[in-house]
Amino acid sequence: MRSALHRLWIGPALVVASACGSNGGSSGGNPAPPANATSSCQLVESGFGEAGTAAIRVEVVASGLEVPWGIAFLPDGDMLVTERPGRVRIVSKQGQLGAPIATPAVSKSGEAGLLGIALHPRFAENRQFYVYLTGERDGHDENRVERYVMSEDRSKATLDKVIVGGIPSAQYHDGGRLRFGPDGMLYIGTGDARSPERSQDPKDLAGKILRLTPDGEVPADNPRAGSAAFITGIRNTQGFDWLDDKTLVVSDHGPSGEYQGRTGHDEVSIAHAGDNLGWPTIYGCGESTGMVTPAISWKTANPPGGAAVYRGSAIQAWKGAVLVGGLRSEHLHMLRFGAGERPGVERHEVYLAGKAGYGRLRDVVMGPDGHLYVTTSNCDGRGDCGDEKDRILRIVAAETAPK
Repeated sequence: MRSALHRLWIGPALVVASACGSNGGSSGGNPAPPANATSSCQLVESGFGEAGTAAIRVEVVASGLEVPWGIAFLPDGDMLVTERPGRVRIVSKQGQLGAPIATPAVSKSGEAGLLGIALHPRFAENRQFYVYLTGERDGHDENRVERYVMSEDRSKATLDKVIVGGIPSAQYHDGGRLRFGPDGMLYIGTGDARSPERSQDPKDLAGKILRLTPDGEVPADNPRAGSAAFITGIRNTQGFDWLDDKTLVVSDHGPSGEYQGRTGHDEVSIAHAGDNLGWPTIYGCGESTGMVTPAISWKTANPPGGAAVYRGSAIQAWKGAVLVGGLRSEHLHMLRFGAGERPGVERHEVYLAGKAGYGRLRDVVMGPDGHLYVTTSNCDGRGDCGDEKDRILRIVAAETAPK
């Protein structure tokens, strides 16, 4: 375990070759996405994007974790962190790891386990928080959202209520991100559970962003009466945030060859209530009537983790931009959007690449101190876990390089 004494300065680096076009394509005999001549979707044909130009410094806040999938900041600035094997623990502002306060039984198959976390909007009053997990019910795994109550001394948390159960689960594509929106409602990102057709079925909980009240009821103003589905046509989202009260930015995983031989084309989209992001009918920069074409898509598999709008002021070049974690690509993407209801990407940069990097990046979230926090996911069986295991990083401004 280590505190924030370990720091690395990262300034402008070599540019990674990239090209952005207006129509899709893929190599190796895979079917190409439909032509896309009218939308503003950017297709990154090669590599992952241009190297970042903002001078930043990375501080390692904590280490010794095992797949810290989600962070929720407590009122005093400490962090409530989920570890995918099934632990909820408090990590102090100084990086000290407390003993687990809850250890829900979870499935540990593939991408399943203890995933997203969010605090109730009135946590200071009721000490309630929510987790998304994969667990057993009636002999089968399911994904569900559970609500816990933390004790006053913060030493333990007890299960209060299952908010929603029966979310389809599979070895891959379990979704898992939780966020409370500006409207006080709970938003839940789910995966297609390796059944792409589920994403287009508004009655199915898989492949969606769901919207529920804090008690698990379907809000009366949801796009479809009686349905929790808020956004459909998703493959496996692990990141979303709000550009404004009614506009979301959503990261989503592209195909891995399991559907019609398609590969790559992870994406970030701008979405509103009732939107259909198109999976599996379209992918990449493809278009279809009634479906939303993404703002950006990568031909090479990137798959994105968490996403957050930068609301701090320390890194002026990032203010108002969207930061998205990269898992396989091991990058942090900065996306600056234009204006309008469905804005395109005006600037795209990549940070934490190569020797300056920290491996696979999972959650991306703004802290109450105005800095960006990122978790690594190197102990998930797909990265290099190392002696320090997984870490929580804080990204701050660096005006000059250290001597």
